[in-house]
Amino acid sequence: MADTLAPKIALARAVGALSRRRGGGGTSLPGKLLLRLDGDAVARLAARLPRGSVLVSATNGKTTTASMVARILAEAGIPVVHNRAGANMGSGIASTLLSAARPAGRIDGELGLFEVDEFWLERIVDQVGPRLLLLGNLLRDQLDRYGELEAIADRWSAMLRRSAGARAGLVLNADDPLVADLGRGHPDVHYFGVEDDGVALPALGHAADATHCRRCGAPYVFDAVYLGHLGRYRCERCGQARPAPTVTAGAIELEGVRAARFELRTPAGEARVRLPLPGLYNVYNALGAAALATALEIPLAAIVSGLEDTAPAFGRAETLRVGGRELRILLVKNPAGANEVLRTLALEPGRHDLLGVLNDNIADGRDVSWVWDADFETLAGRVRRFTCSGTRAAELAVRLKYAGIPEDALVVEPALDRALDAAAADDDRADAPLYALPTYTAMLALRELLTARGLTRSSWA
Repeated sequence: MADTLAPKIALARAVGALSRRRGGGGTSLPGKLLLRLDGDAVARLAARLPRGSVLVSATNGKTTTASMVARILAEAGIPVVHNRAGANMGSGIASTLLSAARPAGRIDGELGLFEVDEFWLERIVDQVGPRLLLLGNLLRDQLDRYGELEAIADRWSAMLRRSAGARAGLVLNADDPLVADLGRGHPDVHYFGVEDDGVALPALGHAADATHCRRCGAPYVFDAVYLGHLGRYRCERCGQARPAPTVTAGAIELEGVRAARFELRTPAGEARVRLPLPGLYNVYNALGAAALATALEIPLAAIVSGLEDTAPAFGRAETLRVGGRELRILLVKNPAGANEVLRTLALEPGRHDLLGVLNDNIADGRDVSWVWDADFETLAGRVRRFTCSGTRAAELAVRLKYAGIPEDALVVEPALDRALDAAAADDDRADAPLYALPTYTAMLALRELLTARGLTRSSWA
């Protein structure tokens, strides 16, 4: 029987190559064309993977978590087809499978590992039929695009009742009430969570969202709060409570912007992990990756080795040199994520130079009022200079002023290239890092700028 997909693959690849030669990224374009030529292309190509596929989705951390899983699988000797560049919608996943496709119905990999956008998850699950589905968290993000968290949880719940979702094993964050609730009654669930009250917050923050029981509507009682609304919770009216996780982190040590250490506990044993990424949010990412790997029956030694060998994805605690100065890039795109970055920076000694880049493009969310739920007050007395850039630079400066940062410490420069130069240009501060806090499209623009200056590689390289 003739392979009707082969000529469509050849055409889509040719268009992608032409786009790259003309200076375009080409990450999603070939996939868009392939899907126009064959609407079932993702399902047909994913069916070639002998070990099936696993999907990773979350509001925060899915790129980093998927990268950690990829490193663990590499340690275990399992070749993957992975959308490493972070193109996580339908066309990006189609492009990833397209790149791995080989003649005669073959594919260059054994297991599909796909980071998937929250909005696209239902469609990709139905097309791919994953063996495992890792859901890391649901935190407020881009309300003008995604809607309220409850709406996303309802869509995911409906997805898991359909055939493809019902057949998938679930790896869920026990500490997120919305995510944990998705596993009630499911036959194959693996939970992960933090069990160390030494890193708990004093109380729920004002940016916490999922604070009421989805079953009866009563407020949860939180015995510990770790991040946003993630923690140890229970409903005193109906008895709904955090499920017991089987993969946990304890004895956590947060080492500022450089690293985190924790005791990883799994059904296969325990091990001390030094994660080369900062913050409690990355401990959660590591736990999700470890729980997924445990569900795949990867040995504990490979899990630990993979986590410790993880390199930061661009913009997620990546370190570069700009003008002889260390630049650390920490993505901020919603209140919970921003608060964890600020919490991490507060562990660093001294007064800081920061570059904040606030955009309101479609991929960021048009509504930037979330910055008022980010606790910039945490750093108010620790800022030497804060350069504000992006399409909403002025609004960011206003927020910082109300956070208590002195006006003479604030610089407003909407143009990113000039803002970067101004923020980095201090000879007497050459030994002090510059911390960049960009939103999503600002992070991409910063990468393009740094690539043009020869300071980092293109994500398409």
